[in-house]
Amino acid sequence: MPQRCALCDAPAFEHMLCADCERDLPWHDGKQCPVCALPTGSGDICGTCLKTPPAFDGTYALLEYRFPVNAVLQRYKYSGFLTVSALIGHLLARELATAARPGIIIPMPLHPSRLKERGFNQASEIARIVAEQLGIPLATRICSRTRQTSPQAGLSLQERRRNMRGVFACGQSLAGKHVALLDDVMTTGASLDALARAVKNAGAARVDCWVIARTLPE
Repeated sequence: MPQRCALCDAPAFEHMLCADCERDLPWHDGKQCPVCALPTGSGDICGTCLKTPPAFDGTYALLEYRFPVNAVLQRYKYSGFLTVSALIGHLLARELATAARPGIIIPMPLHPSRLKERGFNQASEIARIVAEQLGIPLATRICSRTRQTSPQAGLSLQERRRNMRGVFACGQSLAGKHVALLDDVMTTGASLDALARAVKNAGAARVDCWVIARTLPE
């Protein structure tokens, strides 16, 4: 069936974005730290990752977290606009088509109370699309969130890391595996760092973060 663009409502044929809106998306494709995906002038590892290395080994961020991406993701997460998962899952899978394949994809877990409140896990819905298109096994139950955390807004990176300490558990050996953790937005990376730590403790050899959008310093 013919589609309408999710952003401007123009004809988009079999896609969910028209060609103009897709071209104008804030793609995160400049020189950046290969570990945390923050912009750097040279594309080398940033000072923060050198000083305090996170548990993950690399990050791929598809877009910058600014308009219209922030508005679309907020509508997706908080208003149940589930068709967005197919759109952004397709874009992420397309851009990662030539990347090194991990052995498994693990979406960011939600605490059971938050999952009940929201009705779906936004990371899992995107991960299903990416896993299917790239032919990579998806694991939605290996890792769990063991406690709900206080809000991260307004906290420094170190405070966020302390807030997230021990939040995730892995119930299965991942010995020697290359794992991709998938989330919708990466702000400081504290949540992904905590999940990567749990995955590394379960034996993973390499952990990469795949995110739809990266929050950048102002």
